[in-house]
Amino acid sequence: MPKARLTFEDINVTVTVPAGTRVIEISDKVNAGIVYGCREGDCGTCLMKVVSGWDHLTEPSVVEDRVLREHFAGRHFRLACQAQVLGGEIVVKPA
Repeated sequence: MPKARLTFEDINVTVTVPAGTRVIEISDKVNAGIVYGCREGDCGTCLMKVVSGWDHLTEPSVVEDRVLREHFAGRHFRLACQAQVLGGEIVVKPA
């Protein structure tokens, strides 16, 4: 199974994760600054900036694209709850 190296720039931590892992799962485990409020119905709180490795993440879904537009997020922003790693090197930080 392909692996990816995922770096959380805000806490300077890099982890190796299997392809298909959602960024929020790892962010939660390493206590990075990407927070989320989806359990409270506040979609969009896990907005993150992809510093590098944009092409090593899954494409945004229709729903994610809508939420990103609603939050006026730029091109290199994703929702950590939706973005899955594909492989390679990825660097992210809280928005």
